[in-house]
Amino acid sequence: MRIWFNKDISIDQLNQLNKNNLGEHLGILFTEIGDNYLKATMPVDHRTTQPYGLLHGGASVALAETLGSVASALVIDTDKNICVGLEINANHVRGVKSGIVTGTVTPIHIGASTHVWEIKIHDDKEKLICVSRLTVAVLQKK
Repeated sequence: MRIWFNKDISIDQLNQLNKNNLGEHLGILFTEIGDNYLKATMPVDHRTTQPYGLLHGGASVALAETLGSVASALVIDTDKNICVGLEINANHVRGVKSGIVTGTVTPIHIGASTHVWEIKIHDDKEKLICVSRLTVAVLQKK
């Protein structure tokens, strides 16, 4: 069953959300919309690495939060509500020095006032790089 409030959302519309903000700066691109998941990619390059040449943990967290925040916004009626992040954590399980990483977000809990999302980030060899959990508050628009 498709969980998205807007059943006709497109990849192009999702990528428009990244214009002129951190997502665009980091090269994050949405690539897939499933019934209950989203996927996005991010390059491992000068914008996303730390001084040792490895993917920066903060860049992984930015990809994770982008995926989870957008997923939350897609399951609510944005005319009535907004979503704001409450907490994010990440376990960085493997380093990566080049290529593209892909994040996949899936719901753990979609409630009326909170959402909890799991985001797994893999390298281009399908090895797990990072696992993250994002908790989002759903607030009524004032």
